[in-house]
Amino acid sequence: MESAAARRLYWVPGAGLRTGAHPRSPILVADSWLVSEGKVRALERHRDRFSRSCADAGADEDTVCAFWEAAVGALPRSGAWFPRVELLDGERFPLSLLIRPAPQRGPLVRVHPWRGADPRRRPRVKGPDLAALAEVREQASRVGAEEALLLSPSGLVTDSTASALLWWDNGELCVPSPHLDVLPSVTAGLLTEQARERGVRVNTCYYPLDHLDGRETWLVNALAGIRVVSEWRGSEVRPGPAPQAQQWRDYLESLRRPLPETGPRAG
Repeated sequence: MESAAARRLYWVPGAGLRTGAHPRSPILVADSWLVSEGKVRALERHRDRFSRSCADAGADEDTVCAFWEAAVGALPRSGAWFPRVELLDGERFPLSLLIRPAPQRGPLVRVHPWRGADPRRRPRVKGPDLAALAEVREQASRVGAEEALLLSPSGLVTDSTASALLWWDNGELCVPSPHLDVLPSVTAGLLTEQARERGVRVNTCYYPLDHLDGRETWLVNALAGIRVVSEWRGSEVRPGPAPQAQQWRDYLESLRRPLPETGPRAG
């Protein structure tokens, strides 16, 4: 559900961005990021991920590029915002920008290991499964968790419903193997690349949930950055201390850059 403070704009060829109502059509592709006082982290990576997925869905590359530039130009330069760009199925004007206030975000997160089937149809594309993941997250909230961790059919850790999973093991940074059903995460990519540059070994792993017992574990995304898992709700797994988190939060914060002044303003 869109908040009353949100505003939706559609890309109309030849006319630019125009205000419109909430769409009824499914989302094929989406991407989102935090804009805080006109600054954003790794915007070009979000653009590349969105553009690739749109191309895979059959969207015209030049049209998507023009929409992206206009969307960035339409974003507010003050306040905290969490915009989302979308490619919609079956719409006359299928490219959409949702400008919405950023929700509250904190440094800790309680996580419920989801024991049901993975609800995603296309786990490596952001967008088509947002509604199904929101339902799983809502069910996790009923047991006091803010997030749900998805497991593979054999019980291996993968993604959460809105974040990538990372953890520390004897000084090494660990991530689920990309051969599992994990979404290519912009924020996780920034962290793992910087870890390698610092000489930290990065392991891609096939591990069950109990491997995380007592380990510093993070959920990371473009909105909240790094959230430390403070509790595994409905599980005997214990959260570990988090001595690494703050220095890596500082690193992510250092990557924020002003939004480019590009694209026409919305009409």
